[in-house]
Amino acid sequence: MYPIEDTGRSRRPYDSAASPYDFSRMQGPFDSVSADAPSIEQIIQQGYFAVPISDPVTAMITDKQQTSRLGLDDVIGQIRQRYEIYEQNVYQIELAKCAAINAIYHHEAYCGPGSANSRQHYAKHKAIQDLYEQQRTERTTLWKDVSQLRTALPESAQQYLTAHRKVSVLAQDRGDVS
Repeated sequence: MYPIEDTGRSRRPYDSAASPYDFSRMQGPFDSVSADAPSIEQIIQQGYFAVPISDPVTAMITDKQQTSRLGLDDVIGQIRQRYEIYEQNVYQIELAKCAAINAIYHHEAYCGPGSANSRQHYAKHKAIQDLYEQQRTERTTLWKDVSQLRTALPESAQQYLTAHRKVSVLAQDRGDVS
């Protein structure tokens, strides 16, 4: 009665070609930043942020590069995590729709065909409509959450790229002096 249609393509909204952000192929941490730099999760778990030992002249720029990478990784991680939560929620809603449909069939199988009255049919249809409404709400909530995170992404990326280029310029200047 309410089939789950298979369109042959992924139902994940971030797989579409129209999306300017493809987080599925990105890998962090970024190559020029030390792999020893802690992630935000590690900083939270450990309860402190260790100040790396470095040359005071370049420390401000490398610190900016590392903190910018932390911010950029955090925004990307939050967006990925929100999509994972969305997929889990939609999957649970799909299971609930199947259970609602199966409940009436189970009743008819147990009591005989046509034994379900109009109240039972109405209850099933109402439950399914509520589940469809939950799916629409989940899509809207996903869009709101990801839109807010996407506004932070360009600024974080700009800060990281600026710091990365400054470190590159300093690295080139050191090579010319020697």
